[in-house]
Amino acid sequence: MNDSTTHRTSPPSEKDAAYFVLARKYRPKIFADLMGQEALVRTLTNAFAANRIAHAFMLTGVRGVGKTTTARIIAKGLNCVEGPTITPCNVCESCVSIAEGRCVDVLEMDAASRTGVEDIREIIDGVKYAPTSVRTKVYIIDEVHMLSKNAFNALLKTLEEPPPHVIFIFATTEIRKVPITVLSRCQRFDLRRLTMEELMALFTKIADAEAVEIDQTSKQLIARAADGSARDGLSLLDQAISQGGGTINAVMVRTMLGLADQRNVLDILSFTLDGNAFEALQRLNQLHTAGADALIVLQDMLQFVHQLSRFKILPEGKADTTLSVDEQKGMKELAEKFGTPALARAWQVLLKGIPEVQMAPQPMAALEMLLIRLAHIGTLPSPGELIKKLSQEGAQSMLAGQTLSTSSAAAQGPQSFRTVRLQQSNTGTLSAVSKQPAEAPSPAQHAHIALNDWRSLATLISNKREMTLYGQIYNFIECQNFAYGRLTLYPRAGAHSSITTRLSQLLSQWTNQPWMISIAQTSSHLTLAEEDEATHKNILAEAHEHPLVKAVLLAFPGSKLENVRDVIQIDENTRVPPDTSSPPSDQRMHDESVVDFSSHDHLSEYLNDESEED
Repeated sequence: MNDSTTHRTSPPSEKDAAYFVLARKYRPKIFADLMGQEALVRTLTNAFAANRIAHAFMLTGVRGVGKTTTARIIAKGLNCVEGPTITPCNVCESCVSIAEGRCVDVLEMDAASRTGVEDIREIIDGVKYAPTSVRTKVYIIDEVHMLSKNAFNALLKTLEEPPPHVIFIFATTEIRKVPITVLSRCQRFDLRRLTMEELMALFTKIADAEAVEIDQTSKQLIARAADGSARDGLSLLDQAISQGGGTINAVMVRTMLGLADQRNVLDILSFTLDGNAFEALQRLNQLHTAGADALIVLQDMLQFVHQLSRFKILPEGKADTTLSVDEQKGMKELAEKFGTPALARAWQVLLKGIPEVQMAPQPMAALEMLLIRLAHIGTLPSPGELIKKLSQEGAQSMLAGQTLSTSSAAAQGPQSFRTVRLQQSNTGTLSAVSKQPAEAPSPAQHAHIALNDWRSLATLISNKREMTLYGQIYNFIECQNFAYGRLTLYPRAGAHSSITTRLSQLLSQWTNQPWMISIAQTSSHLTLAEEDEATHKNILAEAHEHPLVKAVLLAFPGSKLENVRDVIQIDENTRVPPDTSSPPSDQRMHDESVVDFSSHDHLSEYLNDESEED
C-alpha cells in the first residue's frame, strides 16, 4: 500500500475537518439569537407559554433574514426534552438531530424542486402516522410559493385539520404567489430586513469571535451591500476574512465588492452639477482605469443625490447614520451648495440613464454621455428663475411700447385683460394660461328660468344633468334664430332624429310654457363647439404676440404654445387683504410662474418691488 493510499484511508484530523461558513457556523440556535424579529419572538414566546401553538405557520421575508432558521428553532422548541419551550437546550438528542437535519420526524422539503401533487400526496399519506422519535411531527416546506396549483389544492384539507401531532411551517420570499386559501389557514409572520446598525453589530460580534480586525468603514460597506440580509452579510464577511488574512480594511472591501472610490464619485457628481464636464470626465477616466464598473458608478451617484436631498430636509445627524463625521460634514457642504431643483433634475437624469448604461455596447461611453448631458442641464436656470428673468425683460419691453394691443381692453373696461401663465411640462412643452374675468351667472341658474340666448339654454341643459342632450346640442346643432319659446335649429350630420322633440318637452317642463321648434333647411351658423374652437384659436394667437411668450419660445427652441386655460381673477375694486401666512405676492408670482400685466400701474409696482429685492 503506497503512501497516497495510506493518506486517503487514515482518519481525518481536526485540521482536515469540514469548514462551515460563517452563515452556518453562527446560525441562531434559540429565539433570543434572532436579530431584528422582536414581534415574531414575542408572539411565539406568549404562544408557547399559554400552550396556544398554531398548527401551521407562514414565514415570509427577503432572503437571508432567518425564515428556515426560525422554522428549525420552532421544531426544536416543540420536541426538546424540556419542552415545549421557547428556549430549547440544543444538547438533547431531539435538538441535535433536528439541528443536523437527520430527525426522521422533522421533514424539510424544497418546494422549488418538488412542485407536483405527487410530492404533496406523500405528505398527506405520512401525516396519518404518529412520530417515532420525537413529540411532534414537523413539516418544513421552503419556497412554498413554487408549488403548483394542484399541489396547493391537494394540501388544503390536511392543512385545515391536521392530526394533533403534526405542525406545518412554510417559508417563502414571494408571499403574493401563495393562494389566499393557504394563507387563511396559517399564522403569518413577516420577517423584516435587518438595519445597518443591526448588521454592523452582528459583524462586530463575529469578528471578535473569529479574532479578525475590521474597521468601521468596512462594516458599513458590507452592511450596505448585504441590503438587510444577514446571510448575505456573513457571506461577504467570510470572503473578506479570507482575502484579508485576519485584517479587513475599507480599500480591500471596496475592491472585493467592485465599488468605486466614494470620494471620486462624489467629486464627479459635484463637478457635473457645477457644469464642469471636463473635470468630471477626467475623474471618471481615473475610476475606469482602476477597474470601476460604469453601472456601479452611476448607482453610487444616485445614492449620493438621494443622501444630499435628505441632508437638505432632515435634521442634522439624521440624514444618514452610516456616514462618518467627516463624510457627513462634506455632504452637508454640498447640500448647501446645490439647491433642491438641481438635485431633483440630477435624480431624474441619472435614474433614466440606468437602462441606457445597461443596454449600451460600451457602458462607460454611455455614462460619459450621461454626465455631459447632466453638466449641460446643470448650467440652465430653473423654470422659476427663468420666468422671473423673462418677466422683468417682458415688463421692460412693454413699458417701451412693445405690448399687446389694448384698445379692445380699454373699450371693455378695466377687467377685460388676460394674464399669461407659462408652464413647462416634462417633455419641454410650454403652455400659456389665460386669465379672464369670470362670466356672470347664467339667468338659468336663478330661481326663475330666464333664457337669453342659445348658450344659456345649453348651460341650463348641462345644469339639469341631461348630458347626452347637451353633447348633441353642443356639437351638432346650429341655432339660427332664438326667441323665448321659439327656436329655429339646423341639425348637422350626427344629430339624433328625436333631439328636437326631446328638447321641446324638457324646455316646456322646465319653463311651464310651450316651446315651438322649427327646422331650417340650410346651414348658416356655427355650432357651440365651433364657436369655442374659434375663440380658443384667437386666444392662442393673442398669447403668441405676448412678449413673455415670445421670449420663452425663443429661449427654448422647438417649444410650442400648447394650451390656454382660464384662472380666477381678483377684481381691483374687491382686492382682499394679503395673507400673512402665505409668501409675499411677488414670491407667489415667482413660484407659480405668473406675471400680471393688467395695467401699467400694476406693472410699475411690480418692477419697483423687483428692484428693491435686488
